[in-house]
Amino acid sequence: MRTSEVVFKVVENDRCPCYCKGDEFKLSGNALLLELKKEKTFVSTAIVTPPYERESCRTLIGDLTRILIEHESIDRIPEDLLACSGCAGRIKIKAGRRHRTNGAKDRARNLDAVAAILSNFSIFQALDHQNLREMVALLKLKRFARNDVILKKGDPAQNLYIILAGAVDVLDEEGVRLSALRRGDVFGEMSLISGEPVGATIKVVEPAKIIFINGKNFKEILNKFPSIQMYLARLLAQRLAKSNLAVAEEIASGMLGRLSEMPPAEIFQTLNLNQKTGRLSLMLPDGTARVAFRQGELVGAAYKKKSGKEAFFDLMLENEGRFKFHPDLSEREKSAPVIGTFMDMLLEGLRRMDECRCAPEYADKIVA
Repeated sequence: MRTSEVVFKVVENDRCPCYCKGDEFKLSGNALLLELKKEKTFVSTAIVTPPYERESCRTLIGDLTRILIEHESIDRIPEDLLACSGCAGRIKIKAGRRHRTNGAKDRARNLDAVAAILSNFSIFQALDHQNLREMVALLKLKRFARNDVILKKGDPAQNLYIILAGAVDVLDEEGVRLSALRRGDVFGEMSLISGEPVGATIKVVEPAKIIFINGKNFKEILNKFPSIQMYLARLLAQRLAKSNLAVAEEIASGMLGRLSEMPPAEIFQTLNLNQKTGRLSLMLPDGTARVAFRQGELVGAAYKKKSGKEAFFDLMLENEGRFKFHPDLSEREKSAPVIGTFMDMLLEGLRRMDECRCAPEYADKIVA
């Protein structure tokens, strides 16, 4: 079997403290085919060899590793000029390619390379190299496109997921973002440990490559590697603390709920009639909005790329999401001018709602 070896050559040097123009790096290996229960999956692997008697630069090695992860196979890496992400200095490198024969030694090196990649993730950092090599056989990799749903709230627990590249959002049942997860983050562990259905929807917001371990292997890993147990215990504790803090903040705000139960126009009118001072935060499917009231009068509104009256009118059309009121204002909001006459704006917003036929049933409730 023949495979490729990519040689990166330094062609420009701008104060790089580690390497010189003309230095070469070898990136060897190829897509390693793993078979698990008759299912085939590809995990990109590589070995990076620095110039002779030169200390390896972790920044550059990380850059080359990300290049391989992005292109999945050495044969797909372009030969264009590439630049390192830089530290004290920067270099530009150009990729060349040559073929060589692969054998048992190369396959062993590939396993070593995958293990080295895994060691960069927090969940695996306490494992030694041999344990990481064993872990490789349990991994499967899958690519997801933007807007793909990886998990849906209520699904049965199946896998532990680790983000290799890309980004996902954690959503509630109304599609409101609860948090964002990036490279190296883990999800799916809570339902696997508790045995309960998945507690939130996971949706891809940037094309993602995700490695995962099925539930059966996950339990074996927990029993075999106490360090992973400790990592997940700390992760669960952190998430629980964050959740408790969010609940405490909502309770302290004194006013919170769902737009499906109390639409924006009704919330706005309540704050106006009760002459409330503070900021109203609305967590909506299309993003977060802020509306500021001072003694019941509107002094600020921002939603998407709009502000003032137009943001206020757009918010009146929303009917999904959550809201909470914070009884405080920024220094700028404390002295900001009032935006229009509140009742006139409310009536204009209702007129626009009627035109859009988004929520005509709100009119009788509010005007009454």
